Amino acid sequence: MLNSAVDFIKTKIGEFKPEIGIILGSGLGELADEYCEISIPYSEIPGFEVSTVAGHKGRLVFAEINGKKIVMMQGRFHFYEGHPIKKVVFPVKVMKKLGVETLFITNASGGVNPNFKPSDLMVITDHINCMGVNPLVGANDDSMGERFPDMSEVYNADYVELVRKTGEKLGIDLQEGVYMALPGASYETPAEVRMARILGADAIGMSTVPEAIVAVWAGMKVIGISCICNSAAGVSGVVVSHNDVIKAANVAKEKFKSLVKEVIKKI
Repeated sequence: MLNSAVDFIKTKIGEFKPEIGIILGSGLGELADEYCEISIPYSEIPGFEVSTVAGHKGRLVFAEINGKKIVMMQGRFHFYEGHPIKKVVFPVKVMKKLGVETLFITNASGGVNPNFKPSDLMVITDHINCMGVNPLVGANDDSMGERFPDMSEVYNADYVELVRKTGEKLGIDLQEGVYMALPGASYETPAEVRMARILGADAIGMSTVPEAIVAVWAGMKVIGISCICNSAAGVSGVVVSHNDVIKAANVAKEKFKSLVKEVIKKI
């Protein structure tokens, strides 16, 4: 199925060879709209699923941004939608086969750190996998990655520093910290958020970690950016809703786009 997906996409993009991939989280898909040159609906690609979440348009977008060839996932597949974990990470494997060497993974998340506020951007420095699954379980594809990949630096340290300096240059007050992934589909309870804080998490969400694991396994360099869209349950006493997530992402989208475009220029 992997080769079928790659072959199909190549019939649509011709000689275009993306070097950077971007997974756009909830409410952050405007970057793909702004730069779209070629788009392919997920429904047409062998092995791809169709996202059912508001704020996820569901297409693969190819474009050139600041001199770099980019492929963007305008919406992702989530474990909580009922997709097997192998399906969730399938597009990352496709990106690798297309030539992608650097992967931006973005998401909308809840702020566990009490110093974070809605619409903040957080550079991910590490993660905690509490989803109960690992996408590498099962037979290993030795042609793509080794059986037991090292995860001591999932989020490339040089790129973390690049994002940090780029934020300073643009006047964006960036947060940074550890992202914890839970399976969803409900938001976390206040007790679960307290647990996350004790374990060292600064933000919490329902994505990103599976894709990051597979990207590192496949030899890609990973950059992670969270849009803090709400305070997680129990942090502020405010009821959490997906509408609030989208609203906060809309507030953050201009600085998010500026940050990503400037970082792309320097990669």
